[in-house]
Amino acid sequence: MSAAEPSIDQEIHHLYSDHHGWLRGWLRRKLGNAMDAADLAHDTYLRVLVSGAAPRPDQSRRYLTQIANGLVVDLYRRRRIESAYLATIADLPEAQSPSPETRALVLETLIEIDTILDRLAPKARRALLLCKLEGLSYREIAAQLGVSVSSVEKYIASALVACYATLFGAPA
Repeated sequence: MSAAEPSIDQEIHHLYSDHHGWLRGWLRRKLGNAMDAADLAHDTYLRVLVSGAAPRPDQSRRYLTQIANGLVVDLYRRRRIESAYLATIADLPEAQSPSPETRALVLETLIEIDTILDRLAPKARRALLLCKLEGLSYREIAAQLGVSVSSVEKYIASALVACYATLFGAPA
């Protein structure tokens, strides 16, 4: 690297100083909430830091917007899952209601499962859910999906491999 070329740290510093206020404002308008906007702006720059790469200056806002949009989707997904879980346990008698620690663990697990399922191909995800949640046979799943039984076997196998890889860090 020549003396004229900025280091990655300098590039990220410039990216932050030049665009942080704009990004936070953009997120605030999108979310309608300054606190969430500040959190997601912070998380956006954290992702940039972890990646170790800064965009070209003419692509900065596009790059930041792309990362921030993904974080907004994740935020809404987490909130939807949390809301569904809380609605599910709301009717439990107080004695059976999970502790705050258990709630946090269950929510973390549900969000992780949702993330894993979201990464699957649609037919593989559907086949896995029909098999594991509905208890359908491969023949019944094949009929519902309009595919062969061998395709269902492949879908479920690929879904299970992806789940295993995510949970245990093994390559998929």
